[in-house]
Amino acid sequence: MASFHVMTDARGMRVQPVVRRIGTADIMDALRLGLDDFRQKPSHYVFLCLIYPVVGLILTRWTTGAGAIHLVYPLMSGFALLGPFAAIGLYEISRRRELGMDTSWRHALELRYSPALPSIAVVGIMLFALFLLWLYTAQSIYTSLFGEAAPASVGVFLNEVLTTRQGWMLILLGNAAGFIFAVVALATSVVAFPLMLDRDAGAVAAVETSMRAVWANPLPLALWGLIVAALLVIGAIPLLAGLAVVMPVLGHSTWHLYRKLVEPDRSMRRPM
Repeated sequence: MASFHVMTDARGMRVQPVVRRIGTADIMDALRLGLDDFRQKPSHYVFLCLIYPVVGLILTRWTTGAGAIHLVYPLMSGFALLGPFAAIGLYEISRRRELGMDTSWRHALELRYSPALPSIAVVGIMLFALFLLWLYTAQSIYTSLFGEAAPASVGVFLNEVLTTRQGWMLILLGNAAGFIFAVVALATSVVAFPLMLDRDAGAVAAVETSMRAVWANPLPLALWGLIVAALLVIGAIPLLAGLAVVMPVLGHSTWHLYRKLVEPDRSMRRPM
């Protein structure tokens, strides 16, 4: 049964894990190791991540059917903000493989018994709130340029976006705002979930460690963010189906990136 500790670790202490400096080669190696994890039992991992493209398609259908065509792109791009939380089961698979333990997909579901569950939930709620704030921001930008009326159709909306001054401003302001939200998500969660899963360090320490990791490695982690964004776009092109492969590879790679960014805690190793 998980105890409710989010400000401190499981021992009631405020921890400050040591952050390393990494380079471009470490980013590429993390991706290579993540791909290697995926190759071991890809059917299990694709099964775990099918919910991502399925939910994406549902959201797309809902927005186009509810007069919210202009929110399709913000939903699909903003949904990636939840990726670090959605991939938490994959971190567990990589953790177990690293320890030489059984890596069957059912172990990802055992996270509900993790003592770090309260901390994980808190940071997950934080990301979901960021996602909702992004949607509100996107809606506000659209309304300020086009008014309250929803687009009449997909064709009309695309014509307005691509051929009018308001449409060009929507593209510019929307992507600028999206960039800011993406940076915030990266800075607060790049190692937060793997750290909580690995050490039960508490939500505050996990977010703070992520921010220190980004501060210490701005260029490598900017490259990481660009790679993640590019792969998510590529995965989304074939009706989001590619995300069923992209998501697990990125999830496993994130675990290995965490290992490169944060010094291991030699005082405790917590197999589950």
